[in-house]
Amino acid sequence: MSCMLSCLNSRFESSWLRSVLGLAFAVRSLLLATPAFADGSVIDKLYHPYVDALESEIEYRGLGQNLPAGNLLPNEVHQLSYGAAINHSFFGEVKVVGFRPQSTGFEVNAFEFELKWQLTEQGEYSADWGLVFEFEHGVSQDLEEVAVGLLAEKEFGRWSATANLFAIQEWGDDIQDEFETTFAVQARYRYSRLFEPAMEFYLGQDTVGIGPVIIGQSNLGARKSLSWEFGVIAGLTAKSPNSTLRLLFEYEF
Repeated sequence: MSCMLSCLNSRFESSWLRSVLGLAFAVRSLLLATPAFADGSVIDKLYHPYVDALESEIEYRGLGQNLPAGNLLPNEVHQLSYGAAINHSFFGEVKVVGFRPQSTGFEVNAFEFELKWQLTEQGEYSADWGLVFEFEHGVSQDLEEVAVGLLAEKEFGRWSATANLFAIQEWGDDIQDEFETTFAVQARYRYSRLFEPAMEFYLGQDTVGIGPVIIGQSNLGARKSLSWEFGVIAGLTAKSPNSTLRLLFEYEF
């Protein structure tokens, strides 16, 4: 494992930004080689590769999408989850996912189980690394999904750059069996605890988007805090959602 991390770390020694761009072009090539999909959204929160051994959280995520003609993604996606640290390296989470499709009312779509693994100590290498494993079970449709995500983060003074690369396999009677990849990167300026402006870029099948995000956190007491994220992601291609409103509220205790 240490050898693998050293090899990964060395790729970022010379230039984090150059590596991220190279990874984005590689992911784009993979995406163009796989079929289009219309069952989920590429735009979501970016995962940081860190685990707090004493942390528990309740989290809400919401997406509102302004879709072009022919795009079959749902107009709204809502996620509610509970998570807790297992130890200093692993964090587990259980999630309920609901959609508001374009033709029907709101419905619970899936249950998801997630495990995050912090691979390196913060500052141990020039970049910090982690993995995320996800399993999703469809409720309103017969579909299953497994995903593995590689997480990386690097600091430049008051700036932080975070990258997520996911490999996803889907199967079931109500979906075309397929392999997907997604890539997302965030550049965040740590102005203050209450206000951290950021830019995010997303790349996936039928979706390429970029836009500003505001991130903040407020202390509510001993080991209690409320975090929020608010962003507007603009589509860069004809098939992408014209705009996506991204919300996140997280209560940590």
